[in-house]
Amino acid sequence: MSDIPRRRFLGGAVAAGLAGALVPAAQAQADTPSISADGITLTAATDGGITVRDGGGVERVRLTGFMAKDSVTGIQRTTGGTPSLLTLQDGTQAIQVDYTLPGTAAGITVRGVFSVAPHRAKLRWEVGGSTTLIPAGFMLGRTVVSPSAPESFAALTTWNRDAGGGVPYEGNAGVVYQETWADTRAYFRLATTTPAWTNATWIHAPGTGTASAAVTEADLVLGSMRPAAGGTMGAGLPLGVEVWTDQPFSLWDAGGRPMALHAEVANGGKAARNVKLSWWARDFDGKTLASGSVTGTVAAGAAWKQTFTVTSPPRGIVFTEVSATAGTDSAFARTNLAVLPPHTYQAGADSMFGIANYPWLLKPDTAAVVGLMQRLGIQRVRISYDGGPGLPPATLDAAGISHNIELAGIPLGGTAAEVAAWADANTQKAIGSGAGYFEVANEVNKPWMSGETAAAYVRDGLRPVRDRLTAAGAPTKVLNAGLAGMDHVWTKNFHDAGGWDLIDGFAFHPGRGNFTPDYAPPPEEWTQGSNGSYWNFLGGLRKAREMIAEYGHKELWLTEAYACTKPNSWWHDTYRQAAENVLLTLALAKAEGVRCVNWYQLHDSVLGKPQMADPANPEYHYGLMNRDTSAKPSMLAYATAAQVLDRATFVRWLELADPDLKGLLFSTPDGPVSILWSRKDGYLLNTDHAPGSTWFAAPEPWVDGWLTKTDLKVAAAGSSVRELDCIGRERRLTAREGKVKVRLDGAPRIYFGLTATPDQLP
Repeated sequence: MSDIPRRRFLGGAVAAGLAGALVPAAQAQADTPSISADGITLTAATDGGITVRDGGGVERVRLTGFMAKDSVTGIQRTTGGTPSLLTLQDGTQAIQVDYTLPGTAAGITVRGVFSVAPHRAKLRWEVGGSTTLIPAGFMLGRTVVSPSAPESFAALTTWNRDAGGGVPYEGNAGVVYQETWADTRAYFRLATTTPAWTNATWIHAPGTGTASAAVTEADLVLGSMRPAAGGTMGAGLPLGVEVWTDQPFSLWDAGGRPMALHAEVANGGKAARNVKLSWWARDFDGKTLASGSVTGTVAAGAAWKQTFTVTSPPRGIVFTEVSATAGTDSAFARTNLAVLPPHTYQAGADSMFGIANYPWLLKPDTAAVVGLMQRLGIQRVRISYDGGPGLPPATLDAAGISHNIELAGIPLGGTAAEVAAWADANTQKAIGSGAGYFEVANEVNKPWMSGETAAAYVRDGLRPVRDRLTAAGAPTKVLNAGLAGMDHVWTKNFHDAGGWDLIDGFAFHPGRGNFTPDYAPPPEEWTQGSNGSYWNFLGGLRKAREMIAEYGHKELWLTEAYACTKPNSWWHDTYRQAAENVLLTLALAKAEGVRCVNWYQLHDSVLGKPQMADPANPEYHYGLMNRDTSAKPSMLAYATAAQVLDRATFVRWLELADPDLKGLLFSTPDGPVSILWSRKDGYLLNTDHAPGSTWFAAPEPWVDGWLTKTDLKVAAAGSSVRELDCIGRERRLTAREGKVKVRLDGAPRIYFGLTATPDQLP
């Protein structure tokens, strides 16, 4: 990953002045030193404040001071400062501010150094004088002058290609806070921040260094460019590219429409560049739908926008890439365009289809996110309560989407008072949310297959909740803490401790490694560990049903289900495998009588770090959508399953003569539906990886990795059969004499127009 490197901090630079980084110059005659570059001017006030003006002389931002944090003296805000003019080693001028702090700062020192380049300023605060600094808590002060919109936050990324091959991926490239006026914008760029800690006066701007000396660096960019371009310029990168569309989620309703893909290339260097901008668009089969290139000159500190257009297919996904080159410098970006026609779902609250975690990234807005959930067939949200992340109960109720609640933090082994306090607060929260089901905690079965926490969980969590719900006369149903994997050892101990009679539904999370969803090894063969066969889907589902049959009927809930797309990782799905596995996972869940599947999660990202790229963290890659909220193929696969299985009833597994060919039969209001696939290539995925390595060169999502194709004749009800692939694209097959030939491989396909006994030929 080629993330922006951190600037080197010279240890001791604060305590020893600037350690040669700056060369003192004569004090400016004026009490208000000023420096300028094309499009920007910085002027210091006598109190150490810095005014930032644009190229037209309009005041845009004031840098008001700095806040240090110390484990002994606490928060220390600067109270003023003495400005002076300095000359940097490269001969350019900078403003230095020696800040004053209150007596309670106990010797803490803060020095600011501010320089300019075309359309941007480099901001640096050096903190020393204490051995107990907490750089992670530093803040920079700013006032935005007469903005036309509230400040907004955006995470920045760069797209990377691994030297060993595989699929490209995004790496973190810092963050920006955007300030907006009717005629221009400004961006504060930092390496990292916590948006929740930023307020109208202070931006969270953590320092780097030690508890004795630390530095906070930021960049301030002025111009009408977009956030990514602002980040490129602030970082001084030679080139940067961003792509986007005007459609929410880059999602269109129908085929034959022009899909406009916008691109902006930024020049963060010090001289104009001749830039070639190239692009392509491919479909799910790898067919190039459109491509081209344009050239143009981009000034230093400027951005250049272009729009490319491709015609939408009737349904499906379009992968796109835009690359910029100038001499030996290059950059690229990707996004996906998708087509999903609207569909009217009928199952309502009886639907199996839900979403886990919180749909908390409400971009572009709440209404759009709710509309997307309705479009995908999501009929239940696992967690919703007032004051929690994501969509509140009232919003979901208004949209006709059911909601549950999951609350953790049970004080296992705690005092009676601690247990009662937890149960009181969380039971009331569950009742107040109007949740249909209260999932009492999450994945408490650690270590896996040890059974260690089962009795304590029943005693300190589940039973107190059930007692309070009963006393309140609440209609809320109860689920156990969703188990990590089908932990039958824990489940037995849970039953023996009296837990089974306290729940209405049994919940678990069928994690899955590089196995197809229909891989079902018997439990006695499961291997443990992070890459063990314990993490299989169908085998775990069947073990759960077996235990329900033994202990007494309960609804079966998958409160988290997965198809993680961590790039170039053999244990996880490729983007194409994920789409195939989403469809098959949901079909198998329907076949096994699952009450609800809460898919984990709606979009790639981690709560608390919205849209910050984290390529090495599997938790980041579970979404149906990409970081930029465009669709993964997985999203279309989820919608395809939701549409086909909305009111479906499972009939049976098909009995095909070839044991490597598999099939499920459902009845629906639209007639029989069969889902067929082959396992001639086996149940293991991504087997071509080096021993002992977690990495492998994943194929692009339009590459079909199934080697063996098998023709099969099945019984057709008429002359025409509809075949849908995993993302819902349709193909018509012609039947003759009551038979139709289908070609099968490891990818599941859906068939309408077969008989109710497709495995019995006439």
